[in-house]
Amino acid sequence: MVFLVSDEVKPKNGGPRMIVTGYSSGMVECRWHDGYGIKREAFREDELLPGEGRQKRDKA
Repeated sequence: MVFLVSDEVKPKNGGPRMIVTGYSSGMVECRWHDGYGIKREAFREDELLPGEGRQKRDKA
């Protein structure tokens, strides 16, 4: 599954809702707020599920 920058995602194994902020070295870069500050981490696409804030795409 391909995610776009600003899509909301969440880890398949559970965890916080996150926002996709970019791609680097084949990894999806994400950020989220943990109640104290902004956290960031990179994930493989197959580790993520789309969240409720996923952007709408036109079908071609």
